[in-house]
Amino acid sequence: MDADSIDLDTFEDMVTQALAELPDWVQRAVDGIAIMVDDEPPADYHGRGLLLGQFHGVARTRIGGRVPGSLPDRIELYRVPILRVSQTPDDVAARVRKVLGHEIGHAFGIAETRLRELGWY
Repeated sequence: MDADSIDLDTFEDMVTQALAELPDWVQRAVDGIAIMVDDEPPADYHGRGLLLGQFHGVARTRIGGRVPGSLPDRIELYRVPILRVSQTPDDVAARVRKVLGHEIGHAFGIAETRLRELGWY
């Protein structure tokens, strides 16, 4: 079985497993964040490089939090790009954990450069 043969259900199971492996305090901290899977990044994404995931929301460290009435915070993982950079199902599972950890870092207010320094890229 190669990475390309991983369907949406299997990928979502990998995301669920990655969430379950997080320490309890992290799980509690991200409890209000919607974790979503989509096949591809939004069509209007024109950033540099391949986008594997994205955090949308207000960092947990920001004073004041979300604006009342705004959409809930969410983390999106993009299945097809993650499959593209993976060779085997084990590679996919490892990449899911890394992308999820990276986006959770953003939810905690950690900047891109610091996440890269920590190896969460």
